[in-house]
Amino acid sequence: MKAFHLTDTTGIADLHLMDVPVPTPARGEVLVRVRAISLGPIDVNTTNGHGAYHALQDAEPMIPGWDISGEVVAVGPEVLDFLPGDAVFGAVNFPGPGRGYAEYVAAPARHLAPKPANISHAEAAAASLAALTAWQALMTTANVQPGQRVLIHGAGGGVGHFAVQLAGERGAYVIGTSSASKRVFVLSLGADAHVDYTRQRFEDVVPPVDVVLDAIGGETALRSLAVLKPGGLLISLPIGLSPSLLAQARARGVRGQHFLAVSNGEDMRRLAARLAAGTLYAHVARTWPFAQLPDALCQVAGGHTQGKISVLLD
Repeated sequence: MKAFHLTDTTGIADLHLMDVPVPTPARGEVLVRVRAISLGPIDVNTTNGHGAYHALQDAEPMIPGWDISGEVVAVGPEVLDFLPGDAVFGAVNFPGPGRGYAEYVAAPARHLAPKPANISHAEAAAASLAALTAWQALMTTANVQPGQRVLIHGAGGGVGHFAVQLAGERGAYVIGTSSASKRVFVLSLGADAHVDYTRQRFEDVVPPVDVVLDAIGGETALRSLAVLKPGGLLISLPIGLSPSLLAQARARGVRGQHFLAVSNGEDMRRLAARLAAGTLYAHVARTWPFAQLPDALCQVAGGHTQGKISVLLD
């Protein structure tokens, strides 16, 4: 089979297409013929030796990737939930070695969910790690409640566009930040208010909020402390929070927490139910052919994608 192998840590150019054996599903695993892969910032960062690189560095060959959608072609021992022919999707082995940039993936059955029939493989892959992150951050970690105010940075991006929808489902008042070009999109997802970060400092116009979900990082996380209510929670996705920022959070009577999603098939099934019902929507900005996966990653690296990027396999 064909797979992309990461040979160094200088960036996307270190991904090379190669022939590798089709994996054999072990106990509790299924072999998935991959129909679509989705990409996000974690994929770009991994090619630079950051992101989830540490979990891959001892593998040979080193095959990145976590978001997949496809069909089961074989099942390993003790797999009861899936049969050959089943369409499945999920974030595989995150933050460990997912080996998703490949035509076939041996995936733990417990990390997958049945793919809803009403969405494409491209949409299903797009609704894997990004949607899982939004779910676990807002529904589990923050436990957003009706009437709370939630500020979502990067609301038009991969995690952000799912977060807007899920926070709205909980009955929260949702404020999304993005550039002006994504304003209509963010509001169409159910956001109650929008802030164009290129024209306004969000801390000058956003009322006190209960939860901030920050998919941007850097200075944005620090500035977000100013808009949190006492006891409020800042969830940061891109990087760990510095000791200085955490100290400032404590001084303000708020909390800061770095968050990383973990593969979970039960959570994927919860997301699948919403995708099937049409109450959750995966926006795929563009699809690329598998041979051009590095070019797709370059688009992700540009940082202005609306929704998600997916890669399609034959």
